[in-house]
Amino acid sequence: MVTGGASGIGRACAVRLAADGAAVVVVDRDADGAQAVAAEVGGTAVTVDLSDLDAVDALDLDVDVLVNNAGLQHVAPLHEFPVDRFSLILRLMLEAPFRLVRGALPHMYERGWGRVVNISSVHGLRASPYKSAYVTAKHGLEGLSKVIALEGAPHGVTSNCVNPAYVRTPLVEGQIADQARAHGMREEDVLGEVMLGPVAVKRLLEPDEVADAVAWLCSPAATSVTGTSVVMDGGWSAH
Repeated sequence: MVTGGASGIGRACAVRLAADGAAVVVVDRDADGAQAVAAEVGGTAVTVDLSDLDAVDALDLDVDVLVNNAGLQHVAPLHEFPVDRFSLILRLMLEAPFRLVRGALPHMYERGWGRVVNISSVHGLRASPYKSAYVTAKHGLEGLSKVIALEGAPHGVTSNCVNPAYVRTPLVEGQIADQARAHGMREEDVLGEVMLGPVAVKRLLEPDEVADAVAWLCSPAATSVTGTSVVMDGGWSAH
């Protein structure tokens, strides 16, 4: 199961895991996008808004691999940050993953094998101005992932985070105008000066690169890799 699977990193993960032989459940609120990806990989599409926690609880979670990827961003100074937007982001990006894992673990425990991969971010390790909800959610996801790792280890279940810097996705492309407003900059200056400013390797990651890391975490080679973060931040956190 890959959440946010209709585009960006989620789509890349669905394609990559299907290439490794997985029967992929593509979860997204974008029904057409989820159907298109599911058709491409020979998987199943499930349309759901993961911020609706009752809908999350109603999902069939008898899955062997869970990739928590769905997310959104909002850029605003903290004293102006909309309180309803803050709650939405935490509900979607922290509480929904908790509920998905809670529902999936019994099946994984019964099988004696499972993989939870949480698409975190460099913002799970570092903070940036104007992203209070996103940074809070990703830091929380890091902690949740470690608890899953400790509880799941006796049952053959691993849990890890993947922490990219900016990836070439619709989410990132949509941030440029917001960042320009927040920083009082021209949009064309945002990528180089703000997004890639703290990054040593001055490039956006591609979704396929993140998907390759996810696939590796699900492979036999990563059996003893759990409770950690695979950092793909171009040297951001080396500062």
